[in-house]
Amino acid sequence: MNFFFDLLQGAGIGGASGIRPFLPALVTGGLATSDIAVDFDGTAFAFLESPVFLIVLVFAAAVTVALEQRGAIGEPLGQGLLAIGIILGALLAAGSLDDRFDIWWPGLLVGGAAAALLGIASRQLLGRVRQRLEEDEQSFLLLYSAGTALLVTGASLLFPPLALVALIAGAWLLIASRKRAGEKYAGLRILNRP
Repeated sequence: MNFFFDLLQGAGIGGASGIRPFLPALVTGGLATSDIAVDFDGTAFAFLESPVFLIVLVFAAAVTVALEQRGAIGEPLGQGLLAIGIILGALLAAGSLDDRFDIWWPGLLVGGAAAALLGIASRQLLGRVRQRLEEDEQSFLLLYSAGTALLVTGASLLFPPLALVALIAGAWLLIASRKRAGEKYAGLRILNRP
């Protein structure tokens, strides 16, 4: 049962990395330095709590926030951030397993998949919300996504079964988004009939 809980912990942290790539890794690595909820020391993923890695994450997060505030993150850069989130999510989940078990590779799969799921779902949701907001109101989306990533990270670290709530919500958002897109295009096809 502990393996399952650690896998859920990794899935939650990984999923949060899909929402905001650097913040969950920074929080998890920072907590791991004090051995709170997770510890990467003595694992193949010890670099996740090294001071150099954490400083790089702080710099990357600051650059990302600065670019987002200027509206300089378009589709290619957004896709790149999602890819970074998937990689970090996979590493964090594998490290969560390697903390207590010899088998860590399932964490790579689960963490990467969770990051992809929540990353795509959050990008679609925020994209739809951004279209409805005035330009000066869009800055709140940055706070919303950062807060969500922190909440999912903290909940997953402290009580791993809560990661299931985030993953189910992400899957529901993704399915609802696809359904809405299908209905939109069905309506457009009806309007185009002679």
